[in-house]
Amino acid sequence: MNRILFKIAVPAVFILLSLCIASIAAAKQEVYFYNWSEYLPEEVIRQFTKETGIKVIYTTYDSNEAMYAKIRLLDGKGYDLVVPSGYFVNKMGREGLLREIDKSRLNNFKNLDAQHTDRPFDPGNRYSIPYLWGSTGIIVNSAEIDPETVRSWADLWKPEFKGKVLLLNDVRDVFFMSLRVLGLSGNTTNPDEIQQAYDKLVQLMPNVRLFNSDTPRVPYITGEVSIGQIWNGEAFMAAEENEKFVYIYPTEGAILWMDNLVIPKRAENVDNAHALIDFLLRPDIARAICEEIGYASPNREAVKLLDKDIRNNRTIYPTKEDLAGADFQVDIGEAIVIYESWWEKLKTGR
Repeated sequence: MNRILFKIAVPAVFILLSLCIASIAAAKQEVYFYNWSEYLPEEVIRQFTKETGIKVIYTTYDSNEAMYAKIRLLDGKGYDLVVPSGYFVNKMGREGLLREIDKSRLNNFKNLDAQHTDRPFDPGNRYSIPYLWGSTGIIVNSAEIDPETVRSWADLWKPEFKGKVLLLNDVRDVFFMSLRVLGLSGNTTNPDEIQQAYDKLVQLMPNVRLFNSDTPRVPYITGEVSIGQIWNGEAFMAAEENEKFVYIYPTEGAILWMDNLVIPKRAENVDNAHALIDFLLRPDIARAICEEIGYASPNREAVKLLDKDIRNNRTIYPTKEDLAGADFQVDIGEAIVIYESWWEKLKTGR
């Protein structure tokens, strides 16, 4: 090669290498977020990308079990941010599916209310950051059913509700309800008690029209069902569309849960995942999420910013009286296999 060509070729090679490196860097400005259905306003995603340049590849699931199965299958790879409920944080952390959170990267961690951090399922928030919390209760279409006649989970078994009931497509929520009707712990690992709950649910099945955990408010709004289980945020959104929908905290106790942001152990965009977590912890962002989808924020500073009507809405922020008898779900270990066995029998035996 003559000197002139060499002088031209060498800079050209460096330019091409620089362009390739820049292209690779740009390609990594993304984060794969796997979340519950209808659990994050699209505007929040757009704002994050606008402010950071990081593209959010967003997909959803409708149950902890579906999420867990996928993360387990991929051995903690394929997603950078996931939102399991508390008892699944414990399970996934114990099984080595999660990466430790670097809280030094989270300037907004301080905004969280201390009562929602350092929970038993994840002491010290080693693996998880609180995202939203809420309850599972009963929703009633007051145009068809007098809400004053429905106070407990047991009321769903009334014969007049034949073919009118919706149950969440969630094994723990459904069995928790049945166990509480029987006066048992919703977190039991006793095989005999789990079978008793199954037998009780079999008696309920003539009333059950469908199972739904994707957008459970929709069958109520369309009139397909009139009463049944629902998450409080879905109840809030249903009432926003039509005030005839009433949310009820059952006398046996509502089911409580907290959903949390976690990073799978083989996530490829860890820095971007931390950036998104910190963004979601901003008071203005946490407020926007709460006000649009109707689930309670664990963010102390965000709660201060909430519209008074939201802050005083008992569907979102229940009173102490509402939570009498309420309990959080916990990890039940290997007993989940027993639950799932009866669950499949319940659904296929209809």
